[in-house]
Amino acid sequence: MSRRRKAEPLKKTARTPLSLRFGPRSLAFRVIAFSTVWAILTLIVIFTLITTLYRQASERGFDSLLSAHLFNLIGSVGVSEGGSLTGAPDLGDLRFSEPNSGWYWSVEPASEGVSGELHSSSMTEAILSPSVAEVPFNASFQRSYATEGIDGEELEVFESEFVLDAKNRAARFRVMGNKTELEQEISAFQRRLLTYLSLFGVGMIAINAIAILLGLQPLRQVRDALAMVREGTAQKLDGRFPAEIEPLADETNALIENNKRIVERSRTQVGNLAHSLKTPLAVLINEGRALGGAKGQLIAEQAASMQKQVDHYLQRARVAAQRDSVVYRTPVAPLVERMVRVLQKLNPQTALTLSLPAVDIVFAGEREDLEELLGNLLDNAMKWAKSAVAVTVAPISGKRTGSGKMTGSGKEGAVNLFEISIEDDGPGIPEDKAREALKRGRRLDETRPGTGLGLAIVADLVNEYGGVLALERSSMGGLKAVVRLRSLH
Repeated sequence: MSRRRKAEPLKKTARTPLSLRFGPRSLAFRVIAFSTVWAILTLIVIFTLITTLYRQASERGFDSLLSAHLFNLIGSVGVSEGGSLTGAPDLGDLRFSEPNSGWYWSVEPASEGVSGELHSSSMTEAILSPSVAEVPFNASFQRSYATEGIDGEELEVFESEFVLDAKNRAARFRVMGNKTELEQEISAFQRRLLTYLSLFGVGMIAINAIAILLGLQPLRQVRDALAMVREGTAQKLDGRFPAEIEPLADETNALIENNKRIVERSRTQVGNLAHSLKTPLAVLINEGRALGGAKGQLIAEQAASMQKQVDHYLQRARVAAQRDSVVYRTPVAPLVERMVRVLQKLNPQTALTLSLPAVDIVFAGEREDLEELLGNLLDNAMKWAKSAVAVTVAPISGKRTGSGKMTGSGKEGAVNLFEISIEDDGPGIPEDKAREALKRGRRLDETRPGTGLGLAIVADLVNEYGGVLALERSSMGGLKAVVRLRSLH
């Protein structure tokens, strides 16, 4: 036997941690997305509410300041006996002294007998005001309006007409404030508030996401515990789980126990049936041999055939009983090496080549089933080979179809598979005859010894494990039998 291993390591398909499975179907994604959207909407509402309240408060303060300046101005101006406006108003704000600052005041005659005009030093040009018809005075002889300033800024104007003396001589008082300056202050406040709320929002979302992921961590523990049970390294879900998940773990452990009881009961029944049939069949075979002659030989052959059929169906029943069990694992490489070694000794004239991967492959099933499957395929190859047989084991990735069968590589519904191919340099099987070869008892060449059950047994075993069996033409010229089965991580 010549044995070779592939030099390049074949990569295993690793399980993706729960925390990395972050997509629309992820529970963590949904909760974090919902909380993030809610946090953003909440922050938008808070931002809108605070800026609205700040604007209202700022505008009220601005108006109150202009109103106070107006009353201060009125109290600081009088009229002389000659009718001239007099006074040196000091409103206590340096902006009324800075040229073109946007903060101005002016006093103008509003009745007969009043002359002259007073204005702040900041007012270098006259500022037009709308007519009384456009913006009338209220009952208190006051009005307010917006107008354009000297440098194009927006001004808020508070205006009032006031009687200065007993002669009913009146003047018009105006105080103007820079509304553009107020808007700039409000905009600066909004930018600062937006920055602070954004930083707060990012921190809140991050903390919320971490809390959610930590809260979902027990689900990952359950997933890992289930994987250990499925791989056969544990018999049940062990660990301390939160109160919300503990009932799920208990029910899963009860399901595993129930599955074990079903398997054991099926095995017991299969064993009882095998034991009850073993003696009658042995008696028939012995009697047939003792009888001798053509009839005795016929009886012995048919009884032996019955025994093989019974063994096959008992084996199939046992596989079906434990097919979905989660506690069976069989290392593939040691089993294949042992079987190849035995067959090489039994067939020294045939060159047997074995190729194994660099990674360990574990079959998700019982050792006896894999032995029977490989034994039938190897026996068939050695029987028909002229001089050489090649056995190759390799891991592959695949996906499970709706019927439970496993097909070629694919990402959706991905599972771990491994492939065993056994090829020889014999006559092979024509493509149109491959399906016939898998039928029970069908033999394409009656000159060779056999019962016609080998490939049929392999097909049944592969089918019971949800795998795939393909008969192809080998590059060596003969038959290439390819089996794909599920492997554990």
